[in-house]
Amino acid sequence: MKHGFVKVAAATPDIRVADVAFNMERIMDDISEACRIGAKILVFPELCLTGYTCSDLFTHDVLLNAAKEALLETARYTADKDILVFVGVPLEIEGKLYNVAAALNRGKILGLTTKTFLPNYGEFYEMRQFSPGPKEARYIHFEGDRIPFGPCILFQSTVMENLIVSAEICEDVWSPIPPSITAALEGATVIVNCSASDETIGKDSYRRELISGQSARLIAGYVYANAGEGESTTDLVFGGHNIIAENGTILKEAKRYHNEIICSELDIQRIVAERRRNTTFQTEECRTLIKVPFYIEKGKTELTRTFPKRPFVPADETARAQRCEEILTIQAMGLKKRLAHTNARTAVVGISGGLDSTLALLVTARAFDMLGKDKKEILAVTMPCFGTTDRTYQNACEMARQVGATLKEVPIADAVNIHFRDIGQDPEDHSVTYENSQARERTQVLMDIANKTWGMVIGTGDMSELALGWATYNGDHMSMYGVNASVPKTLVRHLVKYAADDTADEKLKKVLYDVLDTPVSPELLPPKDGDIAQRTEDLVGPYELHDFFLYYMLRFGYEPSKIFRLAEMTFKGEYDNVTILKWLETFCRRFFSQQFKRSCLPDSPKIGTVALSPRGDWRMPSDACVSVWLKDLGNVSLKENKEDE
Repeated sequence: MKHGFVKVAAATPDIRVADVAFNMERIMDDISEACRIGAKILVFPELCLTGYTCSDLFTHDVLLNAAKEALLETARYTADKDILVFVGVPLEIEGKLYNVAAALNRGKILGLTTKTFLPNYGEFYEMRQFSPGPKEARYIHFEGDRIPFGPCILFQSTVMENLIVSAEICEDVWSPIPPSITAALEGATVIVNCSASDETIGKDSYRRELISGQSARLIAGYVYANAGEGESTTDLVFGGHNIIAENGTILKEAKRYHNEIICSELDIQRIVAERRRNTTFQTEECRTLIKVPFYIEKGKTELTRTFPKRPFVPADETARAQRCEEILTIQAMGLKKRLAHTNARTAVVGISGGLDSTLALLVTARAFDMLGKDKKEILAVTMPCFGTTDRTYQNACEMARQVGATLKEVPIADAVNIHFRDIGQDPEDHSVTYENSQARERTQVLMDIANKTWGMVIGTGDMSELALGWATYNGDHMSMYGVNASVPKTLVRHLVKYAADDTADEKLKKVLYDVLDTPVSPELLPPKDGDIAQRTEDLVGPYELHDFFLYYMLRFGYEPSKIFRLAEMTFKGEYDNVTILKWLETFCRRFFSQQFKRSCLPDSPKIGTVALSPRGDWRMPSDACVSVWLKDLGNVSLKENKEDE
């Protein structure tokens, strides 16, 4: 359970209607199987000890007594099991019959959660047999024990403080104000649902959206167990549609019409971090709800859920195309507003033939189209110097022509050499001064051209570079509006590819594809045999790793050791542990040491949930220390994936 992961399961057992002994045996079998696969929380369907479709048989003492005895026997069965189980059962309490989800742990019945909303429409007539649960939970005496009874009971782990579980039953989640809202507001991070939702045309889609939506609304994990084959088919068919969701994302979903156990791992740490940063999610001090402790061992959690290698980039091709179109529109809309507000006559873009400047030029062209401005007023400026290769130079020039911009060439080698002479820099000394002098000279050229043409310099730097500080302060770091500042490098590539795939201009398409094939480089060192001598990812690390680190560190506040664990699993076979650890340490060190560059960023449009604007998204002291993060990283083992213990 280290790093906040807890394995949960939803089970649909094979049952027989009203055959309580048979159903109990199948439930016990599933409890054993869930324990075998390491699940710590297991949820069964509504009224599964008897079957949901018993109808008026629920009024018979023989069935109710058998159900009570089976519940007690099932509770005893969990005595040596390391698991919290929720099982559906009909129970007569104080002369009334209730639809209950019983929580079982370590041989005891911890609580009896009642169904609040009883459907009495369409194919459902529960009020014929059952009474709605009380408005608030209270303690009752049940089989010699004092047990919580009612809605919204909170079950809190004794070994994982933020693992707080609450149950609701089927129709409850379909109601306008589900009980799970109250439970979540008082701290529940996991909601379980014992359900018996029948199958009708299209209902599975609605159910899927309902459960994922409720988990998103509550910023919680949601484990939904549904009745399946074995229920009566007199009027209805149940499909065993089990769902495990986390904050709007479905982690696991059962194949319908096939009784099975599904399991996945909920990330409680992620849920808590998301609630912490979402100030409109106002948890309340628990004054009204009953909280009951349960015990599960703090043991090994084998992860079966996966994490995307490129969390900023949708894996689905259609979704990726839609995302790219939306991002390009957001970027262009931001620039359109700024150009119109400042009455800028021109937009000045420094083009290098690389990915970032290519994207900036494409966005600028879009903004000009939106404004109805002549794209000849886009001044695409190429500034060849010591490291410029013919390939990138030709691509930059051809791209400017195909976009319809005005191409300007300003060689800067002479100016930089004069600057070297003035400051006493040996041209053969290819240190950081050698590189940064070129970057700052280019920025000066762009700014002065913008002044001369009543224009605005459009920034090209991307979010990954800003996270690492891979930019020359007051060089490529500076502009008058930075259209790419919220776009990570892995996404920049897909945006340029989308533009290439989308254009009907074959010449533009060809040059964009060649840009995509060009190694990422600042081109500040002389070429070797005409080829790029300086490859960014050789120096600072692979951007796919850094974007992975960036996403999980900023989006969820994960500690470096957890990020390492996820990266180790996600990039297995591509990067060894030593390589991942090396670049993660580099990321942490650079992220902290380079904040001063982010503290004075130009304005730029936000395009996603992770952004580094010092005004709205990431406010961090420029002299914050990285020591705590590096100390956590020092606990990482480089041995082959050693699961948490």
